[in-house]
Amino acid sequence: MELPVCKPYQVAIFLFNEVEVLDFAGPFEVFSIAEAEPGMKGFQVHTVSADGGMIRARNGLQVQPQYSFAQLPRPDLLIIPGGYGAEAIEIHKPEILDWIRSYAETGVQIASVCTGALLLAEAGLLDGLHATTHWMDLKRLEEEYPYVEVQRGVKFVDQGWIVTSGGISAGIHMSLHMVGRYHGIEAAKLTAKRMEYDWEPDVE
Repeated sequence: MELPVCKPYQVAIFLFNEVEVLDFAGPFEVFSIAEAEPGMKGFQVHTVSADGGMIRARNGLQVQPQYSFAQLPRPDLLIIPGGYGAEAIEIHKPEILDWIRSYAETGVQIASVCTGALLLAEAGLLDGLHATTHWMDLKRLEEEYPYVEVQRGVKFVDQGWIVTSGGISAGIHMSLHMVGRYHGIEAAKLTAKRMEYDWEPDVE
């Protein structure tokens, strides 16, 4: 994958009803404050829902996305969070799966948090790959998607163009890993320090 030069990478975070709050807020914080170098933003972060309308996250938090699917600028990285809304609602919407596939087919980097991996699996994007999800849903991922090589006991699994992470706070860990990929480990370490997040680079 060829990376853009001398400009912030575009990150899009998919929002939907009953999305787990930290699944999207954690990555949002990481990519929003990460710098490519001192004083230079490393990423521009966008939030998107299917129609651009207000969404109601888990436990009642209301969030107004910036874009609808039709309005979203092309991202370099698309993040698919999880939560009850992913595993029980969005997974049954063909238009959502088609939207995710459309980015995969055009070479956009994709990363999931928590049960966002179930959307990727349902879309057929994890077949033949190693992947992980929230520990409570590993068995479901394994049983319902037998062509996925489910990984246990890891924060994230990096398969190059597609990355999956465990649940909730693991999305922060994965996002810092992605900052390191795009802008180097020192940029990721500085981002973690600013967040007062206990993190060291590791392997999946």
